[in-house]
Amino acid sequence: MSVDAGLAARIERRVTDLDTATAMGSGDVEVLSTPRVLAWAEAACVEALAGRLEPGQTTVGMRMQIDHVQPSPVGAAITITAEVERVEGRRLTFAVEATDGRSTIAAGRVVRVLVDRDRFLERATG
Repeated sequence: MSVDAGLAARIERRVTDLDTATAMGSGDVEVLSTPRVLAWAEAACVEALAGRLEPGQTTVGMRMQIDHVQPSPVGAAITITAEVERVEGRRLTFAVEATDGRSTIAAGRVVRVLVDRDRFLERATG
């Protein structure tokens, strides 16, 4: 594994009707939902690790802390960045941020854990 602090990725998404709080069941407003922001933040973390893990390795989400501070309407273009802040053994801590071109709409930390894919799936299926 060659994962070091500073490794980063950026992804871009456009808010659709399927991304709203109403559609996700997390509220009753037609704006970008917090669960979708979290999913996009994790996708940016995964993208930052693309090509960096050993065969058979993957990462799984362990902890998420996001402050979602601005609403984004359907149609808004959102840029999500993830940067590895710390590598502590198998734990990788990312700083994540989502912006709408004008301001930060969400920011926080995501912790992902490096695992052996087959062993992890074996544990999941018992």
